[in-house]
Amino acid sequence: MENRELLEQYLQEIQVWEKDQKDLWFWEKLGRIPFKLLDKVTPAFLQNKIALLVDELGNYIQSGGKYLINEQAMIQKIRDYSSTQHILTISDIGQIPLEDMITLSDQLQNDRVKFATVQGASTGFGGIFTLAIDIPMILGTALKTLQEIAIIHGYDPNDKMERIFIVKCLQFTSADIVGKEAILQELSTMNSSKKASDNMISQLQGWQEVFYTYRDQLGWKKLFQMIPIAGMVFGAYANKGMIQDVAETGTMLYRKRRIYEKLTELDR
Repeated sequence: MENRELLEQYLQEIQVWEKDQKDLWFWEKLGRIPFKLLDKVTPAFLQNKIALLVDELGNYIQSGGKYLINEQAMIQKIRDYSSTQHILTISDIGQIPLEDMITLSDQLQNDRVKFATVQGASTGFGGIFTLAIDIPMILGTALKTLQEIAIIHGYDPNDKMERIFIVKCLQFTSADIVGKEAILQELSTMNSSKKASDNMISQLQGWQEVFYTYRDQLGWKKLFQMIPIAGMVFGAYANKGMIQDVAETGTMLYRKRRIYEKLTELDR
């Protein structure tokens, strides 16, 4: 069991990270193409493909759909790594040392970033013709990565509220400064009351906010990926950056929750 001093040190690191997230880099600001311009240069069939993601995110929240992962395989991986004995369920994982969670999260992020880079390069090779395949694939990779991060920290993605938390993490990666602050506030109160949970569900109805921030985050990166051959470079870059951001966000926000729970246990 970690002592309070160590947990608070980890918490301070997360708070520094949160502060850094409130400032968009100049390059990222340039990358946020206005919706109207994006509509003009994006072919209709591609817009329709992106629009389908709205329904897919809705299905994921409600039932997990095709994006649910094999949690037993993840539990076995954590069991093999951690020195903690008798890890049988996801809730048992919450008792492993935070240091183990950090190492497992870093390993997962590296693996998923490598996979996304190769995926982006391969689907970028054919330009616009393969971009329609890449968009749902990268969404699936992002959701799978966040679910695995949830399990590493002892939270069950089969729980509907955890799936809402995961979609909020996905939204956080592409939100503006005001949006990030609002999401952090929502997530901090998520488990404090039923009313807060109900409000989050209400806010996500229709999934428009998630859809627009997701499309905004794709921005010019996916437009350049439409160019055959050259799209390999842009595809690899775009997918690598997105999964890196998603994994980092999920890790930090789930780690923050686990630290607070461990601090609460120390107070008992």
